[in-house]
Amino acid sequence: MSGGVDSTVTARLLAREGHEVCGLFMALAQPDLAEQVARVEEVAGRLGVELKVVDLHQIFGEHVLDYFVESYFQGRTPNPCVVCNPMVKCGQLLAAAKRLGCEALATGHYVRRRQSATGYELLKGRDVGKDQSYFLCGLHQEQLARLRFPLGELHKEEVYSLAEEFGFDDFRGRESQDVCFMKERTVQEFLEGYGGGASRPGDVVDQQGTVRGRHLGIHRYTIGQRRGLGIPAPAPLYVVGLDAEKNRVIVGGDDALWGRQLSVVTMNWLSGQEPELPQTLMVKIRHRHEGAEALVSKKDDGYEIVFAEPQRAITPGQFVALYAGEVLLGGGEIA
Repeated sequence: MSGGVDSTVTARLLAREGHEVCGLFMALAQPDLAEQVARVEEVAGRLGVELKVVDLHQIFGEHVLDYFVESYFQGRTPNPCVVCNPMVKCGQLLAAAKRLGCEALATGHYVRRRQSATGYELLKGRDVGKDQSYFLCGLHQEQLARLRFPLGELHKEEVYSLAEEFGFDDFRGRESQDVCFMKERTVQEFLEGYGGGASRPGDVVDQQGTVRGRHLGIHRYTIGQRRGLGIPAPAPLYVVGLDAEKNRVIVGGDDALWGRQLSVVTMNWLSGQEPELPQTLMVKIRHRHEGAEALVSKKDDGYEIVFAEPQRAITPGQFVALYAGEVLLGGGEIA
């Protein structure tokens, strides 16, 4: 339970179905932890649900925050939620639920789970605009067996309406879009405050290697970025590459952002079994990417993904999620 509308409605739906519900709150690295705990306690009290605070700040720091910071200083753009879900939320929190005697762990994710002949499959949520399957591409069968997603068949508006039906009329307009540990800080402010490393100024170069300006640290940039370059040019310039070894930011025109190919070293398959490859699948290169058709092939050093049409701003450090129709097959970090 986070104190938000999704987990609140999830808890109430489960109780209405006759389940004995226990609320778990993850104490991670939230800057406003005390405020959040107070909010969740208030919601749990109104629901008549016992609440337990599970302290996971150490493993979250080691496996999510350190990864997040190191990635930026190494010229990659991380996705902390994709890493957190299998390791922390559906890993350590699920283990805590087991220790408490819970049969399952329910979350407010907009995804669906179904049993197949070989195990469990994870499907996109019915609400296409809220589908969160991308963030769960690191899960495995043992976790899926114990996870429940009561909101998977619902649209967000239906969830708000249910919340109001349950007596919670103060959720609209309050949903946070921040990463849980950011709390209105910019990525730059967080990175430089966390102590991931000192800013190392370096050159901004074009694709021919000509120096076009200076930067204050590659952790301040990501592929596709246009703002903050401070370089006069007759046409818009974008970050098209980050060279951590030479501490350089590489810029170019919009045409340089488009590519058809990427590689993944390690892929997680939710079924536990690699599908028959090569195979044409729908591939998302970030959460808000609609997905595009691509040929996925196994190579000696990992996997190669070649899109039928060029895609904009393929970004090392982000994750690909692979789909066969509505079914999420797996995912891995873009190398």
